[in-house]
Amino acid sequence: MDENPRARPGEKLTLGAALSDAGSPIRRAWPNRCAVCRNDTQGVGQRLCADCVARFAPHEARCRLCALPLASPLGVCGRCLRDPPPWSRAVAACDYAYPWDGLVAALKFHDALDLSGALAGLLAARLVERGSGEEAAGRPAPGEPVTNGEATAVDALVPMPLSEARLAQRGYNQAALLARALGAALRLPVRDGWLLRIADTTQQATLPRERRMANVRGAFAVEPRALPLLRGRRIALIDDVMTTGATLTEAAREVLAAGAAQVQVWVVARTPD
Repeated sequence: MDENPRARPGEKLTLGAALSDAGSPIRRAWPNRCAVCRNDTQGVGQRLCADCVARFAPHEARCRLCALPLASPLGVCGRCLRDPPPWSRAVAACDYAYPWDGLVAALKFHDALDLSGALAGLLAARLVERGSGEEAAGRPAPGEPVTNGEATAVDALVPMPLSEARLAQRGYNQAALLARALGAALRLPVRDGWLLRIADTTQQATLPRERRMANVRGAFAVEPRALPLLRGRRIALIDDVMTTGATLTEAAREVLAAGAAQVQVWVVARTPD
């Protein structure tokens, strides 16, 4: 099957094929609405307008290890200097606050699957910031290579997995949806299935901070067939939200113990401390 859905000479291009082709003029001009302000936008996947992104997700200095906002661009906060996490870099697109908290919840719990591309695009824009990082360059144009340090230092994206019971209940893994959209934007492979959640633990949001690390201990394992593929690779773990970082910490330790050379953590939103 041809990957490019455009019609061959003499063939009729169907509407479905035109909408599935990222380069299609119909896809780019398709009317849509911003998920925040509801103003008109253009493009099948264009669910966030530039005004809302600029207003609610401005670039700000964040700790390179925990992604919490910093008062000044110091690089690493005092807490991470004293007790660094197992990963080498954490990137968050925005704070877990209005309107992003509502959009993440809609994707995660209310089947708003169309928001995965918009939220992944927000994270992709943060990752492709050039130069000093003080100005956002946005997502790369088709055919444009990614030159940012975060994306080029990664070999594969690994979405945070759900347990079999949670996946059956929800019907989809929002982290996998985000990873696929992010991989397409950054031209990076997505390895869904390399990391498994082998324990159906209590939801972290229902537990106090001091119990969250113990709750997820031993919850993850690397798929045995992925072990030779993972060794020596630089991995970015993808998730929707980071709160205490306990779940990501346990997953990162498992991936590193399996032989990964380096782990980064990329999330859409970071909760305040």
